Amino acid sequence: MGMEDRSTKPHAVFIPFPVQGHINPMFNLAKLLHCRGFHITFVNTEYNHKRLLKSRGHDSLNALPDFCFEAIPDGLPPVDDIDSTQDVLSLCESTSKNCLIPFRKLLSELNSSVVIPSVTCIISDGAMSFTLEAAKEIGIPNVLFWTSSACGFLGFAHFKDLVARGLTPLKDETCLENGYLDTVIDWIPGMKGIRLRDLPSFIRTTDPDDVFLNFLITEVERTYKSSAVILNTFDDIERDLVNDLSSMFPKIYTIGPLQLLLKNIPETGKLKQSGSSLWKEEPKCLDWLDSKKPKSVVYVNFGSIAVVTKQQMVEFAWGLAQSKQNFLWIIRADLVSGESAVLPAEFIEETTGRGLLASWCWQERVLNHPSIGGFLTHNGWNSTLESVSGGVPLICWPFYADQQTNCWFACNKWGIGMKMNGIVKRDEVEKLVRELIEGEKGKEMRSKAIEWRKKAEEAISVHGSSYMNLDKLVAEVLLS
Repeated sequence: MGMEDRSTKPHAVFIPFPVQGHINPMFNLAKLLHCRGFHITFVNTEYNHKRLLKSRGHDSLNALPDFCFEAIPDGLPPVDDIDSTQDVLSLCESTSKNCLIPFRKLLSELNSSVVIPSVTCIISDGAMSFTLEAAKEIGIPNVLFWTSSACGFLGFAHFKDLVARGLTPLKDETCLENGYLDTVIDWIPGMKGIRLRDLPSFIRTTDPDDVFLNFLITEVERTYKSSAVILNTFDDIERDLVNDLSSMFPKIYTIGPLQLLLKNIPETGKLKQSGSSLWKEEPKCLDWLDSKKPKSVVYVNFGSIAVVTKQQMVEFAWGLAQSKQNFLWIIRADLVSGESAVLPAEFIEETTGRGLLASWCWQERVLNHPSIGGFLTHNGWNSTLESVSGGVPLICWPFYADQQTNCWFACNKWGIGMKMNGIVKRDEVEKLVRELIEGEKGKEMRSKAIEWRKKAEEAISVHGSSYMNLDKLVAEVLLS
């Protein structure tokens, strides 16, 4: 590469919060910008860098000369088991305290290189806002990518007001049981009728020094100083919420669903094959789905962080068995808290031929498979949006963070979900799974999901809102 090239090519540094659900959308955006002529440096933590090498193979992270992977320490003590998601609470504390110095050092190394272009912009996770300081020092734009939904981000953005109004922290533990969480919040315009229990779960604390609550208040405050905010959503599905957010934050760009936008571009072979999954995907899932009738399988996956108790696991298992429906169930090695995930032998016998258990899969391909009839999900935003993009209805079992809010919108506003009780009972699982695959409500939700899929496809088409917003983001912010 000549010196002339080095100075003209824009160079974006990406740094996701180090968990799977944040890495995936960031990686998709990095690929999109690479196709628009950007040099990319994608920064993982050393722990996740090792996991990627393990799951994707040792030459997977040196695919292209202008799409590079770097790693910085997360500041946490090393662990033996490299197949587990690290504790998110510890990550919040550690990254905000320990990552700025190694990140600053990395930027300076990149900028002193004679072979790659100087860094021209930073795209960091909304939960990694320490980068703003480093961007300011070298005078380049820093865009914050909040990887939650617009409704989830709006919930986080109001944490400060909830504290000011005395609604959180809770007076005491009894507030979790006595109906207090059913208090309706009527002062957030895009969320009319929402209850405290439907807002992101970090407000359910009695501790004024709660790490999550305060971490998010701080990260939202810092967002006002960013060059712009990116959301992986599309205007049609979250218009009112995006309007609310636009009145609070200077520049907001809705550029989702990113995985659909990515389908539109001719990627180079090596980059097309490179993935961001920290677990090895099992190809047998798709082969097995090929053998099933259209819309006959319920897909069960609680994402990369949620953990269940052994008892919950058994109730889910028997609910699926009793429903007599086909199911594909993803059971991560670390899904059951503190124990290995072992299911009763009778369950395995009972469901032979109509159930498949796997440790990880390529979710987007699964949700687009014709035999999938519904998704039993924790309602993480990537899962919810991929479901919408695949036209697949949901049974919602939110675990934490913005999942409660995504669930409320899926069930009450978008018409694509049915909520399950927090306490897992096999009879309820059976009833909801049957309704999802065979019932009238399942049919209604499916046709609603297909309508949203069409709108998502419009948003990413050449004159669609997300496609145009990506153009604007590049022109107005990243190349400014």
